[in-house]
Amino acid sequence: MRILVVNTGSSSVKLRLLDGGELTGSTDLGAPSTLDPDEVGDAVAALAGESGVDAAGHRVVHGGPSFTSAVVVDDKVRAELEDVVDLAPLHLPASLAGLDAVRAALPSVPSVACFDTAFHATIPAEAATYALPEQWRELGIRRYGFHGLSHAYAARRAAEILELPSDGLRLVNCHLGAGASLCAVQSGRSVDTTMGFTPLEGLVMATRSGSVDPGLVLWLQRQHGLSADEVFDGLESRSGLLGLTGTADMREVLARTGRGDETAKLAFAVYTYRVRSGIAAMSAAMSGVDAVSFTGGVGEASAAVREGAVAGLEYLGIAVNPGQNEAARGDANVSAPGAPTGVAVVTAREDLEIVRQVENLLA
Repeated sequence: MRILVVNTGSSSVKLRLLDGGELTGSTDLGAPSTLDPDEVGDAVAALAGESGVDAAGHRVVHGGPSFTSAVVVDDKVRAELEDVVDLAPLHLPASLAGLDAVRAALPSVPSVACFDTAFHATIPAEAATYALPEQWRELGIRRYGFHGLSHAYAARRAAEILELPSDGLRLVNCHLGAGASLCAVQSGRSVDTTMGFTPLEGLVMATRSGSVDPGLVLWLQRQHGLSADEVFDGLESRSGLLGLTGTADMREVLARTGRGDETAKLAFAVYTYRVRSGIAAMSAAMSGVDAVSFTGGVGEASAAVREGAVAGLEYLGIAVNPGQNEAARGDANVSAPGAPTGVAVVTAREDLEIVRQVENLLA
């Protein structure tokens, strides 16, 4: 099956053509809000040639409470997605614009929405529920979780790399990139994750704060007169590594750490502490852990982050082999010799997860 994978960001639409799971072509288009169906059609024709495509799989960040698995998009589904835009106002409008452009360009080709939140629909109620007034919870407030496509793929691939059976496997996947989250995956199912109602909760990220005391937000508004928009901008765009060091790039943070920069040292310590404590919390959700995997731009590329993230977790049987960890490029087993808990590096391939979901749905 020839599947066009559509990954829509705020500033570009990435098109990837996969045939039988093999990448055969790729191109990036402009901002989704400015896309013309003719432009999309021309791009697809250039990628696919006379053979065309059999289906389009779209990465959609948020499916709200209703969409807990991939779904073929028709006008009814499109309207329901419009109704949950307020749950992800930074992401869903772009996703819907890209979806509309592709559907218009390829009206006879099924478009399948694959949701990052869907993988976490299996999280038990005690992990998904906030202790808030019932009237608030009835608005749909719960922990949704994100990066689900990445977590789903990485969990399966890590089991292969470590040569462990997926059935019964208790794995903590660490998706570390500009956005970052952990997921406790037991027997291939998400049972807990660090992101919540929005992608702000959880770990320290490139520009996002991660979890903070909600009283802090109220204090800034009451005592210093900040508006809701100002607080949101600060937490979303001016915090994380950027807020701690002035740069959102982990490579620069590591370089400055190597030069003895105390500010960068603190930022690295804060970042890895959050990951380390999160791994321990995720293991508690599964009554133990058999494996840990690292994926995403930072998780794949930084041996120092991986080492710092597991330092002190020897009591859980987690340790890396320093030489293999430093040499890892792409998929790799970096487990310490004799350690009971495996550690893997997994190249992020959300496109393969989207292909899998599209094929399963249309089979």
